[in-house]
Amino acid sequence: MQTFDPDLISVPSGHFIGGKLLAGGAGEALDVLRPSDGRAYAALPLGDAELVDHAVQNAWAAWRSSDWAGRPPRERARVLRRWADLVEADSAVLGPLEAVGSTRPLKDVLAWDVPFTAEGLRFFAEYADKLGGEVAATRSDNLGLTVSEPYGVVGAITPWNFPLVMVSWKVGAAMAAGNAVVLKPSELTPFSALRLAELAIQAGVPPGIFNIVQGDGRITGDALSRHPRIAKMTFTGSTRTGAAIMAACALHGPKPVTLELGGKSPQLVFDDAPNLQRLTGLIAGAITGNAGQVCVAGSRLIVQKGIAPALIDGLLTRFAAQRPGATWDEAATLPPIISALQASRIDSIVRRADQAGAQILGGGLRSTICGDGAYYLPTLIANVAADNPAVVEEIFGPVLTVQTFDTEEEGLALAAHEHYGLAAGVHTADIGRALRAMRQISAGTVWINRYGRSADFVIPTGGYHQSGIGKDLGRQAVEANLRLKSVLIDFAAPQ
Repeated sequence: MQTFDPDLISVPSGHFIGGKLLAGGAGEALDVLRPSDGRAYAALPLGDAELVDHAVQNAWAAWRSSDWAGRPPRERARVLRRWADLVEADSAVLGPLEAVGSTRPLKDVLAWDVPFTAEGLRFFAEYADKLGGEVAATRSDNLGLTVSEPYGVVGAITPWNFPLVMVSWKVGAAMAAGNAVVLKPSELTPFSALRLAELAIQAGVPPGIFNIVQGDGRITGDALSRHPRIAKMTFTGSTRTGAAIMAACALHGPKPVTLELGGKSPQLVFDDAPNLQRLTGLIAGAITGNAGQVCVAGSRLIVQKGIAPALIDGLLTRFAAQRPGATWDEAATLPPIISALQASRIDSIVRRADQAGAQILGGGLRSTICGDGAYYLPTLIANVAADNPAVVEEIFGPVLTVQTFDTEEEGLALAAHEHYGLAAGVHTADIGRALRAMRQISAGTVWINRYGRSADFVIPTGGYHQSGIGKDLGRQAVEANLRLKSVLIDFAAPQ
C-alpha cells in the first residue's frame, strides 16, 4: 500500500537567499533522481562561485542590519522555538517531501526525522542565553573576562542520509549562537531544506540569516569552503571530502571547522551479553537501519566464540526477513540505497571481500524487486582477515562483517581500527568489563548494551582520528559556533 503518491509531490526548487526562493536561472542544472525507483523528479540549479559570493555577502549584510547577534538571547530562543513548532506542525508537507527523494521511509520521517528536527531546534534555542563567557582569576585590582561572540557567517554542508535532521544540527546550533548561515545541502537530497528555510521566515528569522545555495561539492561546496568571508565551516560526510574542506579552510582563512566524517564502528559482544533475542535485534538494526547508510552504523561484529553461532543464526534470520521497498511503500522494511552508483560501490567491495577469502553467509546481492530502484540485500560476511576490504573500508550500506575472539584482550584488539574512531558498541553483563572496554576503545562515542543515539540532545557526537574534528549536538555544538574574546580591566586607584 502506498503512503503517498510520489508523482503528486510538489517540490520547491531553487536557491534561498535573502528570505526568498530564487529560481536557478539559465545556468547548469542537475536531474535529481528518486532512489526508490530511479526516476528523475526535479531539476536542481547548480550554484557557482558568483552565487555563493552573493549569498555570503547577503548573509553578512543581514547579520548586521538585523542585529541577530545583538538581540536579547531569549528573543533569539523564542524565534527558534517558533520555528520548531512550525516544523512539527508541517509534517504533512515535510514528510512526503523528505521521503520522496531520500532513503527515509515516510513512516520513519514522521515518527523520527520531523520530531527530531523540531526538538533539535528547541534544544539549541535553550543555549542562546547560557554561554556568555566567564570571569577569570586575576589579581585583585584587575577584572579578567572571557566574552563569547558569534563568528558572523557560518558555512554548512549537509549529507544526504538524514537531510532534515542534519540541517537542524548545523543550522540550529549556529543560529542559536547568533550567527547567520549559508547552507549547501547534498545535491542528492536538496529540497526539504528549502521548506525548512520557508518555515524559518514564517517563524520570524530575519531574511538573510538562513540562506541556501544549491549545487554539487566540486563547484558549490568548494566555493563555499574557500570563500574568504565564511568565518567557520561545518560539514558531515566522507573523510575524503572532509579533508578537502579542511585544506580549503586552511588555505583560504585559516578558519575553524567542525567535521563529522566516516566510520567503521565495531559492535563488541561478549558471551555473557544479556538477552540474545534483544541483542540480535540491536545488532541487526545497527546495520540495516536506513539500509546501513548511517555514519555510526555498527558495521563490524566482533563476537566471543561461545555466543557466535547462535548470534549469527539469529542475524541471518532477521536479514532474510527484510523486505526492500520504496519509501512510500508502507510494507517495506528495507529502504533504497541513495543511488545506483552507490549500490554498485557497495557490491564492488563485497566482491573484493569475497575474492580476498571472505565467506558470504547471506545477502551479497542487489535486489531487483523494485525495478530501477537501488536496493542491496542485508549481507553478512565471515572469515574476514584484518586487512579484508569489507573490514577496512567504510561501505555505507547494509553489510556486516563477523570476527570472533576468545579473550577480552583479543576482542579489544579487533575492535580497534587503523583509520576510524566514530562510534562503538559494547555488549556485556559485566560492568567492569564494559568500562574497561569503554576506556580502551578509541572512539568519540561508546554505547554500552545499546547501539544508536537516543533523543538526548545533550550528549555530543563526533569522532576521533579520521572520523572527524569537533562535535555536533550537546553544549559543545553551540560552543563551536562561538569564539572567545579576552578582556582585562585595570581598576587600581591612580597613584
